[in-house]
This record gives sequence, C-alpha cells and structure tokens, in this order.
Amino acid sequence: MELEKNTMEKLQLLFEKYALSGQDINSYLDGLLISNYLPYWDYISVDTLLTLQKPRTDFPDEVIFIVYHQITELYFKLCLHEYHQIAHNGRIVLENGQDVGWKDKLEASFFIERVNRINRYFEALTKSFEIMINGMEKEQFLRFRMALLPASGFQSAQYRLIEMASTPMINLVDKEHREKLKNADIEKMYEHIYWKKGAIEISSGKKTYTLIQFEKKYEKQFIEWAKYYADKNLWLKYLSLPETDRQNKSIIQALKNLDLNVNVRWPLVHYKSAVRYLQQENKDVAATGGTNWQKYLPPRFQKRIFFPELWTNEEKENWGTFTELSVVS
Repeated sequence: MELEKNTMEKLQLLFEKYALSGQDINSYLDGLLISNYLPYWDYISVDTLLTLQKPRTDFPDEVIFIVYHQITELYFKLCLHEYHQIAHNGRIVLENGQDVGWKDKLEASFFIERVNRINRYFEALTKSFEIMINGMEKEQFLRFRMALLPASGFQSAQYRLIEMASTPMINLVDKEHREKLKNADIEKMYEHIYWKKGAIEISSGKKTYTLIQFEKKYEKQFIEWAKYYADKNLWLKYLSLPETDRQNKSIIQALKNLDLNVNVRWPLVHYKSAVRYLQQENKDVAATGGTNWQKYLPPRFQKRIFFPELWTNEEKENWGTFTELSVVS
C-alpha cells in the first residue's frame, strides 16, 4: 500500500523528533506493533478508581459523602493545574511536538480562558453541592459522622493551595492582624492565616486536634507554596498584563467571579449544609473537626477577598451579605 504524502510527512517529523535525543524511531515503531490497544477502563483507571471508597460504617449514605468529597478534590486538582499554567504563562508547543518551555509574557486571552476554567470548576462544585445538602438522610449522617472524628473538610490542603495561588498572602491573614502584618515575611503571616482561627477550641483557646494534625502534615508545604507563588499569584499575573488588558471588563469580571466563587458561594453552600445537618433547636451539633462552623463558614465574618482592589468600599463592607441571604434562606 502506498503511503499518503501526509503520512510520510508525519513519519519524517517523528524521525527528526527522536533523532534530536539520539533515539531510534524504529524501536518505537516496533513497540507500536506489539502493544495492545488502550481501552477506556485502563486509560481512566476505572477499576482502581472504584476501589477508593472505603466507608468506616455500614450506613449506605456514607458512600455518597466519600464520593462527593473525592470529586471535590479532583476538581481542586484541575484548578491547581490552571493556576500552574497561568503562573508560567503557558507552554509553547511547536508543530513537531517539541516543547520549548514557558512563554516570556502572559497573554490576556490565555489568562482569561484559564480563570474562566477555574470559575467553571467551582460553579460545577457549587451547583452540585445539593448532593451534600439534600442527598443524604440526616439521621444517617449524624450517626456515621462520629466514625470520622477528627477528620474534617477543613483539612483539604488543595483548597488552601488554591487560596495561596490566588492572592498575596496578606489577604489570607486574619482580618484583625492584616494591618500590622502587611510588611511581614511569609512565615509570620502564615502564623495568623485566617483558617487557623476557625479551628480553635472556643472554651480553652487551644488548637483542635484537627488543626494540629493538619499543620503537622502540610505546614512546610504551605509555607514553601506561599513563597513560590509570592511573585506569581493570580493577582500579580493580572498586574503583569498591559494596562489596556487590565481595564478589560471581561477580565475584571472573571476575577470578581472567582473571588465570589471561592470566598462567598463555596463557603455558603457548606454553611447551608451545616445548617441542615448540625443546627438544632436547643444546641448546635459541633463539626467533626471541632471547627466553629457558625462563625467560620459565613463569609461576612471572614471578609476574605482575593482582589480587594476590584471592589468598592461598600461591596467590601457588605461582603457576602446579599449572596448569603439568597443562598441560605
């Protein structure tokens, strides 16, 4: 059979690609001849994926709880994948498949597309959170949750990485300490990062075991990550764009949507879930990790804002209030 011109051109490109690294293309062609076709279940690792749900009790709805949190972590991984690309301006891949590294400058079109991707991931998570709010029997949840102690969604490290890749570290410092720490180093700001306050025992003022575990596993990684993104977080990448692009309404709206998605809408659906399962007439049930969810989850208390420069003083003062009324009521 005579090979088409297009096929011959591709073979030549492949020959050149492997020749650059001193490899013989014939060895790779031999591999193609003897290898099996790749089926869907192997490519997606379906069989392995379906073994990763390991309930601690016999309550059926615990499986729902586990699967949804695993889905959440996979979406967070996709978000971090986009942050990484933005931080390094995206890859240049030539027609012959050769990767020549990161671009020198960030393009506005690349930036907004990746921010919008992150927004879509969070929007999918927020809309699907009805699975957690109304998709489990309350009686089952209140029983099987006791087998999870002291584990908590508070311990999602990827969520913390997303925060630190989004904004200068000072914006993640507890609001009571921001002014005096605005010129501090990363380590000092990390000591007063906002989420630590959410895992302090109200009666004793001590760290919960949930927080102690979390920091023992991730503190070093968090500080290294914060330093890594100190000069390439999303806000600084936005500021690196030309002035005309920074004034682009679509880019500004995409960043504001991200601020709302991560810092208002996502915490609020968690709050709504906590109200559904943990709020009682006489006394609220404590979260599994001991977090003070009544004060920790509502964004109006944290006033955590990634891009404060994009919001008016009135919007910052009323941060989360109007959205909260529409979501929680």
